Amino acid sequence: MQYPHYNPASDNRPLTDEELNDLDELLADLPADSSMNIEALDGYLAGLLLTPGRKLADLPGESWLPVIWGGDREPDPAPFTSGKQRKKATLLVLRHLHSIAVAWAERPQAWEPIFSFADGEDEDTEYADAEDWAAGFLIAVNLAPEAWEPWFDAGETAALLAPIAALGSADGELAEGSAEQRDEASRRIPDAMLALWAIRQKS
Repeated sequence: MQYPHYNPASDNRPLTDEELNDLDELLADLPADSSMNIEALDGYLAGLLLTPGRKLADLPGESWLPVIWGGDREPDPAPFTSGKQRKKATLLVLRHLHSIAVAWAERPQAWEPIFSFADGEDEDTEYADAEDWAAGFLIAVNLAPEAWEPWFDAGETAALLAPIAALGSADGELAEGSAEQRDEASRRIPDAMLALWAIRQKS
């Protein structure tokens, strides 16, 4: 199956809330256990954009798009019910990817990742939990481990990536952390992503 390449010059309109819900429901209905939800997808796309030393536009779409829905299946167009459904998912993913890149480049302080939130015991307290987002980011890391290794080992970038490793790894420090600990780590991620993006642009 041939997929389109990422084209930074193509449609970068942010997905509407309705389109995000449609994409999340579409992914949730797929049969593969490893298909991503919208939070993991958001983190995965962020990780792809940040991968050191690599331009996403140089990668064929088939090398990273099928990972989102757990891989292609036989007969075509499985795991989707139709080619039309797969095309819809692909176009929505590409638009969301483009919109993240544009937001980071043009209006970084307005960008917000897609996290889960849960109410605390106090009705005025809300806890962020970026576990799925971080897990999606680490899937992107695993596609190019040698490129990422220096960033996870170096002082500045390692500190910026620490909350992702702590939340997204099965054996991460916060895999069994409290809601307060996970909230604190989750809320460090947006600024960390923008800092990593700035570093990425200089490298």
